[in-house]
Amino acid sequence: MTPLEASIEIQQLTDIINHYNLQYYQNSVSEISDFEFDKLLERLILLETQYPQFKQEDSPTQRVGGTVSKNFETVVHKYPMLSLGNTYSEEELVDFDNRVRKAIGDDFEYVCELKFDGVAISLTYENGILKRAVTRGDGTKGDDVTANAKTIHAIPLKIKKGFNYPSFFEARGEVFMPTKSFLAINAEREENGEALLANPRNAASGTLKMQDSSIVAKRKLDCFLYGLMSDDLNAETHSEALGLLKQWGFNVSDTFSICKSIQDVMTFIHDWENKRF
Repeated sequence: MTPLEASIEIQQLTDIINHYNLQYYQNSVSEISDFEFDKLLERLILLETQYPQFKQEDSPTQRVGGTVSKNFETVVHKYPMLSLGNTYSEEELVDFDNRVRKAIGDDFEYVCELKFDGVAISLTYENGILKRAVTRGDGTKGDDVTANAKTIHAIPLKIKKGFNYPSFFEARGEVFMPTKSFLAINAEREENGEALLANPRNAASGTLKMQDSSIVAKRKLDCFLYGLMSDDLNAETHSEALGLLKQWGFNVSDTFSICKSIQDVMTFIHDWENKRF
């Protein structure tokens, strides 16, 4: 095989495997068997090993991990990752609504979303390619966990061509450990006589900061995206931004709702008091 032939095949394999990954993890469609998929991935790993100069930035081989990070670089956030306020009082929500109406009038809507229990992440994309993944940290700066984030299939390594996305943007979300993964890990740890993981939230946070990304890959973390930041964003509302994230291939929870009034917000909360479990 010549270098040119290797380059062409690496690009073809990268495109087709990324397509199968997108179909499986975003659209719940399995177009080929696990055996066929593994064979394609094995072939790509072999070619990238022999011709590392042709490895693509969005190569699906990054999903299996292998990078070992002794230290995590500290990164200053371009846009601060602010903490959320909270309340358990409907009266406080009504007071908040009154303050908003006094400040800007009545022409607005609310977007209600569930708060997922994991660890906040900021994903930086340049020209559609994932360049950096950073934890929230203290809100001003966080840890660079890019190698580990790339093992999460719900996080696109590259946005598909044809979409009108900014040359630079950040997608904000929550990395979490699905209950199924948490129970499977604890079952294995119990069998090996190891201490059990305390809860899915702590497990997600600890996993994302592991030094060996191949172990992170095996733990099968997931991620919901809920925010879009850019100096050149083609969206006037938060709900439009969520729609763009979904259109670009990000995993956006379908549980969010646009509410016309604070009464609709209360209805959303009451509906999810039991449904959330």
